[in-house]
Amino acid sequence: MNSRALLVNVLVVIVVLALGGAAIYYYNQTSSYVKTDNAQVTGQAVSISAPAAGRLDSWNGQVGQYFKTGDVIGSVAAQGTKLDITVPLSSTIVQQTAIPHSYVAPGTSLARGYNLNNLWISANIEETKLDKIKVGQTVDVYVDAFPDTTLTGKIDQIGLATASTFSMFPSTNSNANYTKVTQVVPIIITIEGYKGLGIVPGMNATVRIHI
Repeated sequence: MNSRALLVNVLVVIVVLALGGAAIYYYNQTSSYVKTDNAQVTGQAVSISAPAAGRLDSWNGQVGQYFKTGDVIGSVAAQGTKLDITVPLSSTIVQQTAIPHSYVAPGTSLARGYNLNNLWISANIEETKLDKIKVGQTVDVYVDAFPDTTLTGKIDQIGLATASTFSMFPSTNSNANYTKVTQVVPIIITIEGYKGLGIVPGMNATVRIHI
């Protein structure tokens, strides 16, 4: 056998081994995991609102500042009385629209916060894969902002309706024929630890569920 034929045979063997390895990897991934990049970091949003109509007499909130449940963050002067504005749940301010000394109506949103120590992952799973999903399964979480770190989570809740059920603009068509589209069901994944990462609500993520 000349060197050229030997080289061809070696290349064929390498290609076959590569294809076999890829096939084994694909089988392992599809049989052992359910994966989706339709996922996001989220948490309990806390809205801080004006308790009554009046002038925003004081405001102590700043983006990044942490408040405990019941802490006074400002006050409204209303009809000769001064009403405290309190934080309903422990949270860190992530957005504020309060303008001191301006007039506010009852229920006016002044700031929004999140408990950054209690975030979770909301992921959408295709309905065709839902039979493989159970509460308590281990999940590998990869946050796009920190691709080199794997977080560990557990499935905490499985939605009881598809994501499209809650859409403000449900899909319709003019001829009344239903077009079947694979739906997704939201699941909640708790995170066991942040490993020092500065994750925040809204960050994109990928999840790999062990089945």
